[in-house]
Amino acid sequence: MITAINQPEKLTDVKQALFEANVSKMTVTNVIGCGQQMGYKETYRGAVSEINLLKKVELQIAVNEEFVQPTVDAIIKAARTGKIGDGKIFITTLDECIRIRTGEKGKDAIG
Repeated sequence: MITAINQPEKLTDVKQALFEANVSKMTVTNVIGCGQQMGYKETYRGAVSEINLLKKVELQIAVNEEFVQPTVDAIIKAARTGKIGDGKIFITTLDECIRIRTGEKGKDAIG
């Protein structure tokens, strides 16, 4: 299971890079969080507000082992700007996957 947290404005580029790497199945969620960026300060009507949870997108992509590196490479290629806030990629073991429609399990269910 590959989980990537990226800048929202890079989502289109990341999706295109994934499609080019033959990875088309994913779940995308709008999330908020903070990392090294530590947020920013904003002034509204004289009041200073500290905004430390920033908008991000989270992609969850289940892939078979042979697609892990191409998927990671595609995300990095499309999401990297070289600036703080580009995001992170987490790779975890997926113990089991079951396709509800057919009952397939394991690699066949992931596709």
